[in-house]
Amino acid sequence: MIKTILLSTAIVLSATVSGFADGAKAAKVTLVYDHELPNVPGKSLRGVLVEYGPGGSSPAHRHPSSAFIYATVLEGAFKSQVNDGPVKLYKVGESWSEAPGDRHKVSANASTTERAQLLAVFVVDTNEKDIVLPYHE
Repeated sequence: MIKTILLSTAIVLSATVSGFADGAKAAKVTLVYDHELPNVPGKSLRGVLVEYGPGGSSPAHRHPSSAFIYATVLEGAFKSQVNDGPVKLYKVGESWSEAPGDRHKVSANASTTERAQLLAVFVVDTNEKDIVLPYHE
């Protein structure tokens, strides 16, 4: 138990990742929660805080094929396009989900003057370490 807590703490402390180029416009992605689900062997619940500066965005991406994602806007507004659906605008308190295998073609701050922040909650295979993967058509 203590080993699991220490490992989880180490992951959270080391998991701030700016995995996208373009300096201030890059996404800041921080793992804020990671816990194995005791009643669903092999699955974990992970919370990821995604922050964009004004005009910030992420390149098209996907997530592991085991991942179900539920995202909620905490601050600002996001433009999002999943698969070939329309680009949608989500404001504070609004949310969307992504099913396993979905492609996130557009993920961007809707404002060029204000920051934006969302919480993405993943249900994913515990052994998945990279939860944001490149996507190219």
